[in-house]
Amino acid sequence: MNKVGTAYVLWLGGLVGLAGLHRLYNGKTWTGLLWLFSGGLFGVGQLLDLVLIPKMVDNHNARLLDPQNVSSFSASLHQPAIQRVVEPSDLQQAYRNQAIVDLLKAAEVRGGKLSVTQGVIATGLSFFQVEEMLQEMLRTGYVEIGNDPETGVVVYDFKEM
Repeated sequence: MNKVGTAYVLWLGGLVGLAGLHRLYNGKTWTGLLWLFSGGLFGVGQLLDLVLIPKMVDNHNARLLDPQNVSSFSASLHQPAIQRVVEPSDLQQAYRNQAIVDLLKAAEVRGGKLSVTQGVIATGLSFFQVEEMLQEMLRTGYVEIGNDPETGVVVYDFKEM
């Protein structure tokens, strides 16, 4: 799953002559190459992308979740117009599941212990969202809460790592 923050960091490549990296990152190969060789459509397209990046990342992630989904440009006459309706709750659950996996991986790297800040960095979610997920894991008994002995920071200790 691509992250908006990463796309914005790649967008900064346009400042040093590498425009379009954010488009390549989000699977837009042709326009990414066009941006790369034209300086982000002479800077205009690059600036416009500042507003378009979140939607670009969402579309890319939706394509990853449903690889059968084809754009209207590539649909053949023999394919049905609508292959599958993706409910917003389906996407939310998929994003949530991916965030949980990201939290687990981050905790595994840190010996089973994870602070909220480390969770935010690992998932790209807000502090509130990460803390809510960790609190839910605490309620279900999957994690325990404590403090780091050196810094005093609140850490969540994952039981099965």
